[in-house]
Amino acid sequence: MNAPTRPPIPDQLSIDPKSPHFNAAVLEHDIGIRINGKQRNDVEEYCISEGWIKVAAGRVRDRHGRAMLVKIKGTVEAFYLDESAA
Repeated sequence: MNAPTRPPIPDQLSIDPKSPHFNAAVLEHDIGIRINGKQRNDVEEYCISEGWIKVAAGRVRDRHGRAMLVKIKGTVEAFYLDESAA
């Protein structure tokens, strides 16, 4: 069994390289996010301890061309997706 070594999932993670919560080593693997028991595929940033995720607010952009984000609060779970199930 050749299981790849994965870094532990951080409490807070962002996909924006300019964010202090960006972690390229973790983002090399597929990560699943569940909020209130529902899996989401459009999460830009999350925080498990504070219980929120940020998702894009439609096609609205800020003055720098980045997606405007909406914070959704609830019970957040982060996990590695099983690559063999895909």
